[in-house]
Amino acid sequence: MIEVALLIFGGAVMLFGALGILRFPDVYTRLHAATKCDTGGAMGIILALVLMMDAPALVKLKFLVLAFLIAMINPMVSHAIARGAYKYGVKPKVVVDMYAWDNP
Repeated sequence: MIEVALLIFGGAVMLFGALGILRFPDVYTRLHAATKCDTGGAMGIILALVLMMDAPALVKLKFLVLAFLIAMINPMVSHAIARGAYKYGVKPKVVVDMYAWDNP
């Protein structure tokens, strides 16, 4: 039962992330939506697969390592992409740009 809940959670996060990519106004907010979608949705689906599948423990361990790597690497890559876009000159469509305050 918990694996079905995790699958529904992962699918819902993926759906809302896709809607965020379509609806948000600029690169940074779309990147935020994409990162949440990838991290939360993929982890929910992977954890559901670990609970559902009838496989050896080594295979399940590999899926858990994959979930851990997604949780660690995805936000770092997203941050690097956002920082690169900002340095390239893409300005956010927000009223307050706090990154500019810290990096004049």
